[in-house]
Amino acid sequence: MKDVDLFVIGGGSGGVRAARVAAGHGARVALAESYRLGGTCVIRGCVPKKLMVLASRFAQAFDDAAGFGWVLPAAPRFDWAELKRRVDTEVARLEAAYRRTLEDAGVELHADRALIEDPHTVRLMGSGQRFRARHILVATGATPEAGPPIPGAELAASSNEVFQWPTQPRRVVVQGAGYIALEFACLLRRLGSDVTVVLRGERVLRGFDDGLREHLQAQLEAQGVRFLACRSVASIERASEGLAAVLDDGQLLQADAVLRALGRVPHTAGLGLEAAGVALGPDGGVPVDAGGTTRVPSLHAVGDVTDRVQLTPAAIREGQAWADRVFGGIERTRLSHLGPDGLVPSAVFTTPEVGTVGLTEAQALLRHADIDIYRSDFRPIRATLAGSSERMWMKLVVQRSSGRVLGVHLVGAEAAEMIQLAGVALTLAATKPDLDATLAVHPSAAEELVTMRVPAQQHGL
Repeated sequence: MKDVDLFVIGGGSGGVRAARVAAGHGARVALAESYRLGGTCVIRGCVPKKLMVLASRFAQAFDDAAGFGWVLPAAPRFDWAELKRRVDTEVARLEAAYRRTLEDAGVELHADRALIEDPHTVRLMGSGQRFRARHILVATGATPEAGPPIPGAELAASSNEVFQWPTQPRRVVVQGAGYIALEFACLLRRLGSDVTVVLRGERVLRGFDDGLREHLQAQLEAQGVRFLACRSVASIERASEGLAAVLDDGQLLQADAVLRALGRVPHTAGLGLEAAGVALGPDGGVPVDAGGTTRVPSLHAVGDVTDRVQLTPAAIREGQAWADRVFGGIERTRLSHLGPDGLVPSAVFTTPEVGTVGLTEAQALLRHADIDIYRSDFRPIRATLAGSSERMWMKLVVQRSSGRVLGVHLVGAEAAEMIQLAGVALTLAATKPDLDATLAVHPSAAEELVTMRVPAQQHGL
């Protein structure tokens, strides 16, 4: 049995950061990853998805070019196989970079599945090698939720498999209306697929601001994404040409591929946590305190597996803070994304993009009686010559008595870039007078954030 200071289970964003930082503080660190280094974000999530999103936006760029005087010599043609090859190459490059970073830091890597035998012992399932560790950190992330069992579920793909499709499906049925479902539905539609989204509710993006949800859904419908609300997929069958998704009302949808994007759940099955004394949460998450420690002092967890904030930057921040505290003696203030008032800037990479931070209008009204809502809905400058129907939508949620900006919600081009800086402002407790005093950058869409003067709606008067 080999002795280490830290054994990390999972080679995604949180685990890699914690392992590297701990090793930098002088700890003896081993890490096991059974698939590929980089985790969901690098291998089958944010990075390859964003590259595909960018590819899908060229379709509109080619259309818009004529409005700006460009004459294209021939109709553009999209090659799915070539995009897949290039995306796979970039993912492999990033994985190699992760490996070099860990090796250079002195982390011992194992391409194997790990099992926790007791609070201080880990066994590798493939090699049988066992480790005695002062600390064990679980950073296995999340996995696609299977959803309710239905006949033919095995015929559908999850978000993990989309990146491995050898050819582009002509007809796609997407079950789900969260950010993963919408991002894939949108990029596939813009690349030329016929896309139908089946959602249980009436609107997409449950939990987001209601005005944002309505505007985004209308924009996606205008692009040709078909929405079937208040429905669900009851079964999936093989058909003469491809597949058939049968809805709960009996409607039959012919498809070449069915994507079930029903969210993600903590990836804790088979880790041995329960036997080591850690009772998992209702969705399989690892319950931890603010510092990332379970009820068993030597067992810890960071990132998506804790079922708190399922975002890559959150996992990185948690992994860094945990390793600094445990091995570097560096006590950091409470992580800003944790707790009921945590400020979490986030983006949805549909086209148009979504950017959001802080409280929605509905959330603000539950906490405060005096709320002013500032809204703007306008045609961005690019759309004027292009002749497109694209519209930018913005909302500020403000507490009237204090003037503090409680929430910022955006739909439109570069919303993700804007919301990052809006997140800085809200973290610094910016007020509406602070925004009013900020000089606008003209001509830009972002200037609207500092030029809205009259509330569109006032609550609590």
